[in-house]
Amino acid sequence: MEATARILVREGFDRASTNRIAEEAGVSIGSLYQYFPGKDALVAAVIDRHARQIRATVEEAMATIADMALDQAVRAMVALAIRAHRIDPRLHRVLAEQTPRTGRLDEVEVFDRELFVLFRRALEARRDAVRPLDLDLAAYVCVTTIEALAHNAVLHRPDMQSDAAAEALVEEATRMVVGYLRRP
Repeated sequence: MEATARILVREGFDRASTNRIAEEAGVSIGSLYQYFPGKDALVAAVIDRHARQIRATVEEAMATIADMALDQAVRAMVALAIRAHRIDPRLHRVLAEQTPRTGRLDEVEVFDRELFVLFRRALEARRDAVRPLDLDLAAYVCVTTIEALAHNAVLHRPDMQSDAAAEALVEEATRMVVGYLRRP
């Protein structure tokens, strides 16, 4: 899987082949085929591994926000989204492009639904600090906004790769989301 990830980043999906991956991994093509029936299976395995890394990062961080005030919790969630997207961003970009090809969209949608549930629970726990609104819709708006900002900043804005730029984005996105949610 490491060899697959390196080739995907360096050469892209279309130029990757099981022969190139086996060569990069230092194994015979026959050995590769014992474990993976083809390139799509290898890419799917890399997607699954990357998703597990992101899920572990999210679950660990979400456990720490339980007792935080609204603005602190939102800041932690925005920082988490950016941190999760910064886990091997070059690989993340290739995998985001290839996920539909590998039939892994269902897993992505399940994870997205889990994020909405976690965010909604966080809002419910802070109901006294949140203006009256539909919490399902608010969770959707916030999670979608945070995800889009993190995804685009990390994958499409090289000027935002530094820690200082990421921190500035965390601050601005937190201000925006808290402003949307906060009771007047």
